[in-house]
Amino acid sequence: MTAEQFRISVSDDVLQDLRDRLNRTLFTAASDSTFWAAGVDPTYLRELVAHWADGFDWRQAETALNAYPHRIAEVAGRPVHFVHIRGRRAEGAPAPLPLIMTHGWPSSFVEMLKAAERLADPAAYGGDPADAFDVVVPSLPGFLYSALPDGPFTRRRVAEIWHELMTGTLGYERYGAFGGDIGGGVTQWLGALYPDHVAGIHLTSAVITSDFENRPATPEEQAYLDVLDAYDVGDQGYSEIMWTRPDTIAAALMDSPAGLLAWIIDKYRDWSDCDGDLESRWDKDTLLTIATLYWATGSIGSSFRQYYDYPLNKPVPTIQVPAAVTLSHEPALAGLPRSLAERLCADLRHWSTPGRGGHFMAHEEPEQVADELRAFFGPLRTTG
Repeated sequence: MTAEQFRISVSDDVLQDLRDRLNRTLFTAASDSTFWAAGVDPTYLRELVAHWADGFDWRQAETALNAYPHRIAEVAGRPVHFVHIRGRRAEGAPAPLPLIMTHGWPSSFVEMLKAAERLADPAAYGGDPADAFDVVVPSLPGFLYSALPDGPFTRRRVAEIWHELMTGTLGYERYGAFGGDIGGGVTQWLGALYPDHVAGIHLTSAVITSDFENRPATPEEQAYLDVLDAYDVGDQGYSEIMWTRPDTIAAALMDSPAGLLAWIIDKYRDWSDCDGDLESRWDKDTLLTIATLYWATGSIGSSFRQYYDYPLNKPVPTIQVPAAVTLSHEPALAGLPRSLAERLCADLRHWSTPGRGGHFMAHEEPEQVADELRAFFGPLRTTG
C-alpha cells in the first residue's frame, strides 16, 4: 500500500454553479426576535451567503490548503485522504514521534492544521526541536475526500483503518493519537485495541462510559449527567434527524449551499468557545472554506453516516495505555468530573481544564493544544 500525492482542485463549473445557487437563495424570517434563539439568524446568514457569492476567494483558500502535503491512499479497500507533515528532526535527537490527529463533526482536516504545524516544527514557534512530531491528519471516512468504509461506520472500524494507515501504509510501529468528538471516540479505540503500538492517547471531549451497572454514578457524576441531559433537550434536534432520517435532511443540504452553511455554522457557534459571537472565533473566510469543502465534495450526506450507524457502536474496553484529557470548554462538557475519565482510562496521567477552546479546540486554540500534546507525550517518546 502506497500513498500518492493529492491536490485539492474544485472546477470552475462547480464554483459557478455554487454562485448561481447562492444568488437564488430564498431566506426565511426569524422565528424569534431574540438573536439566534431559534437557530441561525436569517440576517446573519444572508450576510454570509452574500460574501460567499461575491467576496470570498476560494482560489486563494485552495492555494493555502494545497501548501500542505496532502496524500491519498487505499486503506482497507477504500481511499483515505490525509495531510502528512513530517517533523523537523533536531540533529542528534530521536526521530519525531508519529501522531495521528482525528477531527469530528461538522469539522474537517482543516481543524488540525495550525496545531499540526506547531507540532511538526516546534523550533519555528520558539520551541525545542527535539519535541517534533510526524503529524498525520486524516479526513474521517465519508468526509470530504475519504470514502465511507465497507460496512457500518463505527468508531472501532475507523480505528482499525487508522491503525492500518499508520502501520501498513506509513510504516510507523509506534505512534500517539489525539482527537475530540468522533475523533475522540476513534482515539479511545486506538488505545484500547493497539496497546503495543499506541504510545498514548490525548482527548478533548467525551470520555463517558455507558456502563454504570457495576459502579453506580457518584453524586458528582450524576449531577453532571443530569446537566448534560438538560442541555441535550435544547441541542439534540440536529442529531435526532441525522440518527433517524439522514437522507431526508441530506437531500435539502445537497441542493442548497445556504442550507448547508446554516447547518454547519449553527454548531460552530453553539459548540466553540465564542460566547455566542461566532466571528470572535471564526472569520467569514474560514467558515466558508469549510463549507466550500463540504459542498464541492458532496459529502455532507455521507458525513451523517456515523450518526445513523451510531447504535452499532459498542462500549470501549478499559484503556490501559497512558491517557490525557484537555477538557473542551463547551456547554456539554462543562463540569465533567475527572472520575468519568478514570472509569475508562486506567492510566490517566494528564488532566487539564484550561477553560478556553471548545468543540474545535485544535482550531480555536492551536498553541494550547500543541503545548498540551508536547507536555503529555514528552515522557512517552521512548517509553510506555
